Amino acid sequence: MKRTIYIETSVISYRVARPSRDIIVLARQEITAEWWDSVLPHLDAYVSPVVLDEISGGDQQAQRLRLQLVANMPALAVDERIISLAEAICEEIRLPERAQADAYHIAIPSVHAIDYLVTWNCKHIANAFMLRKIEQIIRAKGYTMPVVCTPEELMEEIQDERSDS
Repeated sequence: MKRTIYIETSVISYRVARPSRDIIVLARQEITAEWWDSVLPHLDAYVSPVVLDEISGGDQQAQRLRLQLVANMPALAVDERIISLAEAICEEIRLPERAQADAYHIAIPSVHAIDYLVTWNCKHIANAFMLRKIEQIIRAKGYTMPVVCTPEELMEEIQDERSDS
């Protein structure tokens, strides 16, 4: 059985963006492309209505590319449990209003029992200082937090698992 993964908006954006002049961003773009092609096929991938809303904005050509990229991925439903969990995360972590979607990106895969949440958002999602508190909130509500990682981290784990087989 394949492991499950929730793909957060930043990964999709990195995958289709024009090559950046910023060397760090460019490296992340290249890692994302390699991850998308070599690792993602070994996982059951999901997005959410929040992801679909976020990737539907901006430049029309980029919007079209982002939507095409996830066209065959199921969107996990958002229900009252997710709304309640996201609100608890926002309140207890004191996320700024502009970052409230990030709480949903954590709540959705937690409630749906997804194995991994992959992101390049290291400010509010893949942030070691915040994740410890977020995991406490999620556990207190009776859910299990997915492993939160970047494509690079997940690529290494999946490649290690395949070489061990």
